[in-house]
Amino acid sequence: MAASELCVRSSRDLWTILLGRSALREPAQIEAELDRNWERLLQGLSFYKPPSTSAADKLKADKDTPQALKDFGLRISKLLGLDEQQSVQILQCYLQEDYRGTRNTLKAVLQDERQSQALLLKIADYYYEERLCVLRCVLHLLTYFQDERHPYRAEYSNCVSKLEKDLVSNYRRQFESVSKSEAPTWETHGNLMTERQVSHWFVQCLKEQALLLEILFLYYAYFEMPPNDLSTFTRLFKEQGFGQRQTNRHLVDKSMDALVERIGYFSSLILVEGMDIDFLHKCALEDRTEQHQFYDQQEDICKMLLTFGDISHHGPVLLAWVLLRHTLRPEEVSSVIRRLGHTTLQLGVFQYLTNMLQALGNTGNNCTASTARMCIYGLLSFVITSFEEETLGSQQHLINAACEVLAAPSLAELFWESNPNMGLGVILDSTVGLFPYKTGPLLQLLTALLSDKSTAKKVYTFLDKMSFYTEAYKHKPNDVISREDGTLWRRQTPKLLYPLGVGQTNLQMPQGCFGQVCEGKQLSVGEQGFLVRWEYSYSSWTLFTCEIEMLLHVVSTADVLAHCERVKPILDLVHKIISTDWTVSDCLLPLTSRIYMLLQRLTSFINPPVNVITSCVNCLIALAARQPGKVWSSLHHTGFLPFASTPLTNMAQTISAEGMKAGNYGNLLVLIEQPRGEYSVTIAFLRLVTTLVKGQLGSTQSRGLIPCVLLVLKEMLPAYHKWRYNTYGVRERIGCLILELVHAILNLSQEGDAPSLQSLSIYSLANTEAGQAVVNIMGVGVDTINMVLTAQPSSGGSEGPGQVLIQTVKLAFSVTNNVIRLKPQSDTASPLEQALTQHGGHGNNLIAVLAKYIYHKHDPALPRLAIQLLKRLAMVAPMSVYACLGSDAAAIRDAFLTRLQSRTEDMRIKVTILEFLTVAVETQPGLIELFLNLETKAKEFSLGEWSCLSVVLELLDSKQQGKYWCPPLLHRAALAFLHALWQDRRDSALSGVLNVSSVYIILKTLQRSMLSNIADVVCVSVLVSAPALLPPLSLMMESVLHAEQQLTDRTKAKLLSALILALQIQGLNGQSITQLPQLLLCVCEMVQDEALTLIDRTRHTIQRGDVQEDSMETDSPHIQKDQQDSVCVLALHLSKELCRADEDGEQWLQVVRKLPVLPSVLSALELSLRSKQNLYFTEAALHLLLTLARTPQGAAAVAGAGVIQSICLPLLSVYEGPANGATQAFMRKSQDAPSWMGVYRLSLSLMESLLKTLRYNFINEALDFVGVHQERILQCLNAVRTVQSLACLDEADHTVGFLLQLSNFCKEWHFHLPQLLRDVQVNLCYLCQTCTYLLHSKKMLHHYLQAKNGEGLPPGPHPQHAVQPASKEQEEAESKALQAVQCSLLKILSKTLATLQHFTPDCCQILLDQSMDLAEYRTLFVLSFTTPAFDSDVAPSFGTLMATINVALSMLGEVVGRSRWWSLRTLKSLLMFSMENCFYVLISQAVRCLKDPSVLPRDKQRLKQELSSELSTLLSTLFRFFRRGSPSSPASGLLLSVQTKPPTPGSKATPEGQEPFIQLVQAFVRHVQR
Repeated sequence: MAASELCVRSSRDLWTILLGRSALREPAQIEAELDRNWERLLQGLSFYKPPSTSAADKLKADKDTPQALKDFGLRISKLLGLDEQQSVQILQCYLQEDYRGTRNTLKAVLQDERQSQALLLKIADYYYEERLCVLRCVLHLLTYFQDERHPYRAEYSNCVSKLEKDLVSNYRRQFESVSKSEAPTWETHGNLMTERQVSHWFVQCLKEQALLLEILFLYYAYFEMPPNDLSTFTRLFKEQGFGQRQTNRHLVDKSMDALVERIGYFSSLILVEGMDIDFLHKCALEDRTEQHQFYDQQEDICKMLLTFGDISHHGPVLLAWVLLRHTLRPEEVSSVIRRLGHTTLQLGVFQYLTNMLQALGNTGNNCTASTARMCIYGLLSFVITSFEEETLGSQQHLINAACEVLAAPSLAELFWESNPNMGLGVILDSTVGLFPYKTGPLLQLLTALLSDKSTAKKVYTFLDKMSFYTEAYKHKPNDVISREDGTLWRRQTPKLLYPLGVGQTNLQMPQGCFGQVCEGKQLSVGEQGFLVRWEYSYSSWTLFTCEIEMLLHVVSTADVLAHCERVKPILDLVHKIISTDWTVSDCLLPLTSRIYMLLQRLTSFINPPVNVITSCVNCLIALAARQPGKVWSSLHHTGFLPFASTPLTNMAQTISAEGMKAGNYGNLLVLIEQPRGEYSVTIAFLRLVTTLVKGQLGSTQSRGLIPCVLLVLKEMLPAYHKWRYNTYGVRERIGCLILELVHAILNLSQEGDAPSLQSLSIYSLANTEAGQAVVNIMGVGVDTINMVLTAQPSSGGSEGPGQVLIQTVKLAFSVTNNVIRLKPQSDTASPLEQALTQHGGHGNNLIAVLAKYIYHKHDPALPRLAIQLLKRLAMVAPMSVYACLGSDAAAIRDAFLTRLQSRTEDMRIKVTILEFLTVAVETQPGLIELFLNLETKAKEFSLGEWSCLSVVLELLDSKQQGKYWCPPLLHRAALAFLHALWQDRRDSALSGVLNVSSVYIILKTLQRSMLSNIADVVCVSVLVSAPALLPPLSLMMESVLHAEQQLTDRTKAKLLSALILALQIQGLNGQSITQLPQLLLCVCEMVQDEALTLIDRTRHTIQRGDVQEDSMETDSPHIQKDQQDSVCVLALHLSKELCRADEDGEQWLQVVRKLPVLPSVLSALELSLRSKQNLYFTEAALHLLLTLARTPQGAAAVAGAGVIQSICLPLLSVYEGPANGATQAFMRKSQDAPSWMGVYRLSLSLMESLLKTLRYNFINEALDFVGVHQERILQCLNAVRTVQSLACLDEADHTVGFLLQLSNFCKEWHFHLPQLLRDVQVNLCYLCQTCTYLLHSKKMLHHYLQAKNGEGLPPGPHPQHAVQPASKEQEEAESKALQAVQCSLLKILSKTLATLQHFTPDCCQILLDQSMDLAEYRTLFVLSFTTPAFDSDVAPSFGTLMATINVALSMLGEVVGRSRWWSLRTLKSLLMFSMENCFYVLISQAVRCLKDPSVLPRDKQRLKQELSSELSTLLSTLFRFFRRGSPSSPASGLLLSVQTKPPTPGSKATPEGQEPFIQLVQAFVRHVQR
């Protein structure tokens, strides 16, 4: 493949590693990288050498580098002024990381002059980025090498120790060199050095200067600056004019101002930090100023500083120097210091500090901004302590600077712990002295002093216990008396401080309060009078409530703006304190409850105060984060938000915005914000709606937000980029907030009926202009993003416009992906899908733009999300990604594989690439062929140089694991890709790549932590060779048990599925599975653990109660753990398969003796039945028990474990309603779908099997079961007459099968449950009559199926055309359905007759034994020979039995060529079995009647005549049938009651004289004819 890992790592690659964005994240790996590269970091920019003859000669002698690259490297060297060998290295790094072409196209590019020039300019950009990345690495180390929370602090600290000695000197020289470099020209650097390139070069110079100074500033924040260094830096910065007197200042334009300012900021900060004001302050407090390093070394610096004062950057330096001289030489308060101090104030030092800290906080490194604030905090604190506040200029400027300083997280806490009479505490005390005459300064300062919960409580308590109340008077009031000098006042009467109505919140100053007239305190500009500070204790929070109440009263008067100025700081403080500490919100309820009315009134008049409205909304955002429902219920009555005047009933009405009103916010947006170009309310509105959406409101409240969301989707998203903006970056921020809102909506759990927020958003984005706006955002492209990042003053930060743009594009990817995923399925493509997949020429379509995000390197999440969207489109969109990529396809493939192959690339990108390729295997044949890159040699396929299979196999190669570690997720993704190729039957790609032995080795050797990686490919491997894979699969199952907590349920489930598949495919027996004992023990351990877990989970669910219907009211959606492919269910199925393989049951018996697995399963089964939960588990458990019941050992174990106690009574809840015990009706639906009635049928089968196997050892339990469920059993026998659905017939079949086994124990049954026995006998006779009638009358059965069941016969394709003749397909379907019902009825009939045989005397005994007790057997059929009717009032008779025989004979003659559901032989055998049993019952009942003395003689004579005639006719028919050939009585496999030996397959018809039941009938006829 490519020249993969270069010996010299690129600086950008190193920076990515240090940021933790690569695959190298272990501390040892970081340490190794720093050890290899610390010398480069120490050299900094000097790592890149200028051209030299020696370097050119070495390059010329290099035989490993192609000549074309050498030649091009020389051109790079001339353009960049770079060492020739390093130029080639830069070229190689560029080709590896950023080149957007293939190796083949590179040759053409190098040979073409025009294209090679473009390549040169791109390499220049790459080189400039490399230089910056070296400095960013050092900056990153200095940022975190003392941060105890950082995972690599120790490694960083070791590296900084190596750099510490020479870093400053090297970087200072580099700063001097860069700042004094002469601009390149076309004469010196070639004709590509145009004016534009020169400007580009100069921007690079400014960036490097700023970064070098930032590094030096951070260094000196940790290490002391010697006096000589301060002198050197002062001279250097003076010569350079703090960045404003650049050597190439003629090249500076307006776009570079921010960089020039940044250079000035850091120059000033370095000098202030070098003076070490914090240590100076400490020395002054401890009276040891002589220990300061500048105590005796000031003269040189002072001479230089005396020349300062012409630019604003000098202000902080002069302020720090004045402070230093004033402290170290207090006796020398000379005119020089006064002049410097005056110059400092003239420069507006405090405004400058405010602007500087704001600029550093908005862009760049947050640690740098915090360090700058710490530096200025020390300066401000000492200045305010040392000088009178009145001498420092405007108090407001000082407060603004202090508030910016306190934005550093730790400084607010430090302030509250320090002496309140020193530093910034002096300013706080000064603002308190003017409160509440001026509320703004104090509240502004206290808002800045809020950083965490502890400081929030301090601020709340501070304001809650105020001791002074300052107010202004133009004249002394009449109710006040004063001293002669007028400095002390005393109030003679109490006074309400606010002119509010009776009963409203107010403050009252009591009689006798003393007030001090403040001398020297001036009123506001233009005012005259007194400032009086009253000694009065009160709570400021009550005062704030009164202020808001006053604003509500004057909102429509001329005083509104003045009151707004007082209220806004209050609202800002409330917002900050609630956001910081929610626990104080209850105390602020009187204040916050008035915000809703304030918002309503302020937004309803002309020219509203936008800034106050923004503060109101911000407060509601903080409240909504914790109480969204309460905020919404109060807010939607204010008219601020958009609303619907008519109920929303359907999506069409909602999308049309019919009846929608924009609300006061909508009017404010159109009339105020858009014309002004300022959007503070819009930003707050979007954040508020997003907070409400994330708050999981109920469905009704969420529907109330539909007008808000519709306004955003219909009016804002399609048009926000066209609005007027006064401030750069606001447009991008609004777009990001809109997409954050939509993203939050799409991530909600599924909602109720449409229209809902989610369905509205999906429809709007898929079908309206909103979707096109999102497409336009995604179409920004990687080049535009890189250009915005490059234009930032500091591209290493996280808050600039480039980062906002990246976040917006990422949200657009995620939103689009979710819309496509959640959109209802449709045959036609939506406008969004059309826009996404439309083809464009020359790779300009969106698919190509998405694919090219692979070239983005700044944020790994951006290409990852783009690939995820590509994967989604490849799955659902009918288009060719390969065709959309056009001529760029091969280059994009190379970029994908380069990142996939890189050892340092972020693992999540690699996984996403492999997932995309896995999907492409099935949906994108052209694209996957491109990535497979197969070559044909001698009619054999081989992997090409750029084949993805080479990369995938390298990831899986265990030999490579020593060189790098392949994470489990990546390993799994690689195997899933091979799995997809295998499933898609791409034999050409997999030939020679995978075989049975290699798969076996992979499964055998992978560690336990890798088990999850191979789960996706295991099932396909089983299909290759199940026997060979059983041993490693068994070992894996053991590993699952030992690593259970580390593996996902999905992994366990796939391994269980693989084992089940292997057993089923091979049909292995116990002897063939050498691992059967270990595997059975392992699986049973899992079954036991899963059963116990299921018990705990079910009990928790029962205790918790029913889940609320509205899932949005809960913190997390309810997850149904019981699934068809869950671990517990699959483990039970695997146990069943292993039990089948263990034919004699010996292995199972050994497991049962070791593990209490059966009690655990039965306990879980009992709980599941009682609570009617865990359907899939219940079915699987019953299947396992049913399999065990086949063998005597298994049946005994199941019975001994208490199966009857676990099933008998709990099974009642399956078919009884929870409220009143009403029995569930017999449903007319398919018996195939999992259902609780299926559980009941399985329970009947289990009882039947246990009784058959254990016989008398289980009879008592069987009688208990039939006694408990007798009502359902009798209902089921009767239900066949009214419901002929397959589910009902299946239950009847299971019921009769159980009764058939129980009928072998008539005496015990009669002893325990005599009445039930009689009821069952009667119902069985009626059931026989019903089945006979339905089988006899096919037309009537067809009618019943159509009229009653609905699902018994499949409906036609077009019910509205039922009058037309049925199609051939419909007739065939109806015929099949009818035959299925007939077969079920025949099975029921045969089992019913076999059961009745046990309730009637034995034929031989009753014919031969004259002393037989007839009272032991009841008469089952009445003496009548009429045809059976479909009527419950007509008792079953001998005519019923004769009709049954006739129906069986009739069907026997019609079955040839008619049966499609069962085999012909099976159906014939079943009919013969029914006839045999019917003859048996008929003869037995007839002889009993003839011997019964209670029957009249004439009735006996009539019975003989009728039977003689009917049976003679039947015998004649039977003789004719047997002469044609027919099987004898049924095979024993059909019914459990069959005792006769089945005939040999293919044998001829038995001669009529030898058929046993024919001989019996003949003997009976002769008997009755006597």
